[in-house]
Amino acid sequence: MSAALAIATRRPAARLRWVISIWPALALAGNVDLLDGRPLYQLPESGSYELPVIDRVEHHELLDASGQRAPLLDVEPGACAVVSFVYASCSDASGCPMVLASLRRMDRALASNRALAGRVQLVTVSFDPVNDTPERLAILRDHLKPLGAWHFRTAESDREIRPVLDDFGQDALRLVAAEDGKSLGVIRHIAKVFLIDSDLAVRNIYSSGFLDLDILLRDVETLLLDERRPSGSRSLEPMGSGR
Repeated sequence: MSAALAIATRRPAARLRWVISIWPALALAGNVDLLDGRPLYQLPESGSYELPVIDRVEHHELLDASGQRAPLLDVEPGACAVVSFVYASCSDASGCPMVLASLRRMDRALASNRALAGRVQLVTVSFDPVNDTPERLAILRDHLKPLGAWHFRTAESDREIRPVLDDFGQDALRLVAAEDGKSLGVIRHIAKVFLIDSDLAVRNIYSSGFLDLDILLRDVETLLLDERRPSGSRSLEPMGSGR
């Protein structure tokens, strides 16, 4: 279904498959918070709750969509990042296509919010560097048409991306045929999105089932309110992550 995410410029038919596959996910992502016209839940006010530090991640350098080496995260004080891990040929509609559709809505919402625009960056990382080359990520970026700071990263090899996945606790297992060990083109994973503060601390982790735009924006607002406090007054010791 979403195999058209990993297309080359010389394959117009694959481009069409991408358009066909992404719009149902966009439509679904736009309605996950409504039931008979009513919200499914009442969200707390921004800043009325805490987002304790769950874990910390290290600095990493990968390839951007132009093929240049670039930091995975470059978050300034008073800002934050929303990091997602996907692979372009994911065929699970509730996995990577849903994540990308949800982040596209978030990109639009951030661009229209003067208080948040410029303080939140989206970072999408491929855990399939063998197929998701910088060129293919550039095509994906062009289809999504970001309005704000939405960065795309890949690696030169599976070996290079592995420490990043381990650092974030993102599972990704490439399935191979038992007979000859050849790749089946499927990577078993659980879709995750991470909210990261300017100290590279993980403040929340979302699975695809909880990747709701209102929840993300409320958490971002709460985190940025916390970021305005002096660093010495914030609790930066990670909770037990269970990893």
